Amino acid sequence: MANIRFNALKELNTRTFKTPTPPAAAISEYFGELSFGLDKMKTALAPETFKKVEENIRKGKKIDKEMADAIAVAAKSWAMSKGITHYTHWFQPLTGGTAEKHDAFFNPQKGIEEFKGSALIQQEPDASSFPNGGIRSTFEARGYTAWDPSSPMFIMGGTLCIPTIFISYTGEALDNKSPLLRAMEAVDKASVKVCKLFDRNVSRVTASLGCEQEYFVIDRALFKARPDLVMSNRTLFGHSPARGQQLDDHYFGSIPTRVYNFMREFEIECLRLGIPVSTRHNEVAPSQFEVAPIFEEINVANDHNQLMMDVMDRVAAKHDLAVLFHEKPFAGLNGTGKHNNWSLITDTGVNLFQPRTSARENLLFLTFFVNTIKAVYDNADLLRASIASAGNDHRLGANEAPPAIISVFIGSQLTAVLDELEKNGNVQVEKGENLYMKLGIDKIPSIILDNTDRNRTSPFAFTGNKFEFRAVGGQANVGVPMSVLNLIVADQLNKFTSDVEKETKKGTEKRLAIINVLRSYIKDSKSVRFEGDGYSDEWVKEAEKRGLSNVKDTPRALDAYLTDEVVKMYERNDVLTKVEIEARHEILLENYVMNIQIESRVMGDLVNNHIIPTAIAYQNKLLTNAKGLAEIGVDNSGVKRTIEELSRFINEAKKGVDNMLEERKRLNKIEDLREKAIGYCDDVKMKYFDDIRYAVDKLELIVDDEDWPLVKYREMLFLR
Repeated sequence: MANIRFNALKELNTRTFKTPTPPAAAISEYFGELSFGLDKMKTALAPETFKKVEENIRKGKKIDKEMADAIAVAAKSWAMSKGITHYTHWFQPLTGGTAEKHDAFFNPQKGIEEFKGSALIQQEPDASSFPNGGIRSTFEARGYTAWDPSSPMFIMGGTLCIPTIFISYTGEALDNKSPLLRAMEAVDKASVKVCKLFDRNVSRVTASLGCEQEYFVIDRALFKARPDLVMSNRTLFGHSPARGQQLDDHYFGSIPTRVYNFMREFEIECLRLGIPVSTRHNEVAPSQFEVAPIFEEINVANDHNQLMMDVMDRVAAKHDLAVLFHEKPFAGLNGTGKHNNWSLITDTGVNLFQPRTSARENLLFLTFFVNTIKAVYDNADLLRASIASAGNDHRLGANEAPPAIISVFIGSQLTAVLDELEKNGNVQVEKGENLYMKLGIDKIPSIILDNTDRNRTSPFAFTGNKFEFRAVGGQANVGVPMSVLNLIVADQLNKFTSDVEKETKKGTEKRLAIINVLRSYIKDSKSVRFEGDGYSDEWVKEAEKRGLSNVKDTPRALDAYLTDEVVKMYERNDVLTKVEIEARHEILLENYVMNIQIESRVMGDLVNNHIIPTAIAYQNKLLTNAKGLAEIGVDNSGVKRTIEELSRFINEAKKGVDNMLEERKRLNKIEDLREKAIGYCDDVKMKYFDDIRYAVDKLELIVDDEDWPLVKYREMLFLR
């Protein structure tokens, strides 16, 4: 029992519970204490200065040098009062994670601590090693981070962190925050124009997001004893345990004590940072859990999700646990998603996706509702591209994850409303008649919030007062799919405004013009609406009949970014330039290739250096046993069959790994990145991964349990 697996299991048995102590009895007493937002600025700045700062942040205007100097002094004083000596521009490069470079407040030349507005607003980190997609050469290292005042500063790990965008020397966006901010501005402008058709008082529309984060938790020693988890974030081998999630006993069950203590501590730290976490529970698979925050403005919600994952990692280590965000860390079990609950809110306090009791207000609701469906229908391939990754390819279409087919679920009641509006759209309305009644718009029930069911198989579902984009992967930066969603809705709303204007110029009354346009959109986008089981084979066939795409792998899904229509849409809405889009496409392809390369290398290492030597050693034991049985005249046929099985699966694993290595060598000579990515998908992953895994998993069932080197599924998932 000297192998790494049993050493890890032995270490697991030494664990003790670590019970966290909240800084105060009531959450309200410590919520946001490590966050420097408007509430802290209000007390730290002069009233007139704060008034200007608040207005500029609310309207998205530039913070001038005088205001920046005042904020910098206040932020430094606040941070130093908490023992902080350094600050950093915290940004989100195209790696999918976050980055930071720490600088001290202390100026040794002056012998004092200082923090100027210029340092708050902009920094110049060495940017040479971040992904850039060919925008600049490696020797052109200059890149700039610029403060995003709409997202609060915060203290993390003893450092004042300042959320920023990251751009190249020539101004191209090299991060995931910049396009999100631009897309938010685009949907704001487009939404306001539409809202003014109904209410002239609306001057701003904010996109909001509630991001449900799923994750697995396993013991840290067991995690470290799995080289595949350490190197590729998922288990490349492992036979399914006898008991998985089939009993449905884990979902919403009692939270294990050790995990509960971890949850409590990371929630406390999140709340101190101003992250409004509110929900925790067991998810479907054993050792899978979920945390969900209250809705926030979408840019802040994205920052908070990135920060929350960092907090979870740090706190997990204190509890000798490891958090897994990968979309498919365990084969055959529920995947890990990041459900994005998205809505649009006016500055007059109206949720534009909330059905109302007033028929007039419901026409406003239907306008945004139908335009969103139309946007998804017209841009389904782009939405699919926005959630494409090597990890998410393993998840989509299996074990309670939506399929790669983008469809919209709206529920039976709203389906009936749209069908009636489509059918009765050309009704003649006499003076004094109730237009809304004749169209059926007044029939939208106020209780629809409770009656709209959740379709767990739908990638994009309406859930009462919001749309839930369920296809986003567990380790994704949500700024990417949310940039796309806000962009396509903004573009569609602009088309809607133009189409209504064309109708009114013909002399059509405004309400009828709106209804006529909506009716045409309902007809055009009907095929994207689906109320059934997205997991079924029947839906795959039906979707093909409807002309809906089913792009199952990332390299081909990413093609959607480069179509002329998509590039023009990005450019006319000032979200990304063609150069920036092409750079992102290249980075995503390169990331895919590297992920499959890493997984295949880890597979080869495990098979050649761990699995086969262990299997051969066990086989030698059996050969000795078989020989001994034969010598005393005892039937050894059962042992011989086991030896033959071992030989078969050893040979299959070895042959698969050797052939996979040769295929990698061939593919690495290909210069075209798309061709190489497709090759790694088709000729490495699809051709060899499953077969090699099958052989190894069979060996796991045959080799003596005390000899097997890898921590098993039953141990990772059930031992805490």
